[in-house]
Amino acid sequence: MNDSYLNFVNSPLGARVARSLGLPKPEVLRRYKADAPEFDGIVAVGAGPAPQLLDALADVIAHIGITSVAHPGAGLWVPLANRHGLMTGRFEATDPAAGVQARVWALVFDASGIDNSAQLATLYTFFHDTLRSLDKSGRIIVLGRPPEACASPRQWTAQRALEGIVRSLGKEARRGIAANLLYAAHGAESNLEATLRFFLSPRSAYVSGQAVRIGAAANALVADFDWTQPLAGQRAVVTGAARGIGAAIANVLAAQGAHVIGVDIPPPHGRARRHDAPDRRHGARARHRAPETPAQLATALDELGVDVLVHNAGITKDKTIAKMSEAAWRDVIDINLSAQERIDDALLEAGTLRDGGRIVAVSSISGIAGNLGQTNYAASKAGVIGRVQSMAPLLARRRITINAVAPGFIETQMTAKMPLALREAGRRMNSMSQGGQPADVAQTVAWLAHPGSSGVTGQIVRVCGQSLIGA
Repeated sequence: MNDSYLNFVNSPLGARVARSLGLPKPEVLRRYKADAPEFDGIVAVGAGPAPQLLDALADVIAHIGITSVAHPGAGLWVPLANRHGLMTGRFEATDPAAGVQARVWALVFDASGIDNSAQLATLYTFFHDTLRSLDKSGRIIVLGRPPEACASPRQWTAQRALEGIVRSLGKEARRGIAANLLYAAHGAESNLEATLRFFLSPRSAYVSGQAVRIGAAANALVADFDWTQPLAGQRAVVTGAARGIGAAIANVLAAQGAHVIGVDIPPPHGRARRHDAPDRRHGARARHRAPETPAQLATALDELGVDVLVHNAGITKDKTIAKMSEAAWRDVIDINLSAQERIDDALLEAGTLRDGGRIVAVSSISGIAGNLGQTNYAASKAGVIGRVQSMAPLLARRRITINAVAPGFIETQMTAKMPLALREAGRRMNSMSQGGQPADVAQTVAWLAHPGSSGVTGQIVRVCGQSLIGA
């Protein structure tokens, strides 16, 4: 759907009007395009005391092939052109190849060695010096250790404090800049690349203010992994794939090499069909909520097997609970939540979902914060979060990961039907001051489905532009 305000304030006339009236000016986000460089610009690196992830970070940056420079606080060799000096608070980097000042695409700070609150000052120094040099739609990434795995209360305290710093940076930076925190467990260094690539890439344009935990998974990547087609040879099932977010998920997974099988309500005429073309939106069709559907899916897919299962199908039947019918309550819970349980049970029991596979469910910020007139919907989406958190340790025995994405305001046919005032509030009440696109959710699902995301499980990742709701 078209955002008229965003388009207007980014036109020459609109920009002048916005400046003169003091109106907010949302940035046109840089999103992934197949025909444009995915990684473009310099990465500035900083570190606290005794950094533990710099080697892994350097390997990823070298593998991607982007230029990096180090802030003096990292204690590393620093190829900087400080014509005005760091005292001005401006960080200037020279591209060694071009010999000219280059834009800073990302700021990455290794805080993994910080073990007390006094050492948090190293983050202040780094971001104080560098933040104003970060380009539009840039990236801020902080690397830490999971607080619950820390050896002492002081270390736990300091690592937990990183979340406040990162979320505040996401709100201060503006200009379409996303800020995220990656907690890497000890032994997870070899599992960092897929997640770092996603958060450094335009694929994560609408993901900000998140704290993601990366564990030390057993099924690490093979050396000759193809990053351009990471899902090649894999089969993905997407429910609710007929339109909107589901269609975008199917297309992105197919573009990354997967054979996508969609599950949705039957068409008025004609038989179900299966496809693997990235520019087509429909795969096999079935009644998602029908009691017999899980068993039918397991039987139909048994010989083929499934590597990726995406639970996207969902409905809304909004009313305040005092006015809500029992049928409206029952339908939303059944389709949005119970059907996921039935399908998972059937595919797991039959062994159709292969060991080492991926389950990704679509939740919502309504499941985190609740919403007026949506007790049924919020209950179903909060239940999705409960499923992910409770099933993650059980599925780990088969090396299957399970995660959820929680979209905020996404420009779809559903949000287009909202009253204007509510639609505008939904768009502006986040750090990006705009709605997201179905592709933003789809790219996040693709990252969680990625073979390199084996260390990411039990996570709830909001795709909401750092929404103020439930923050």
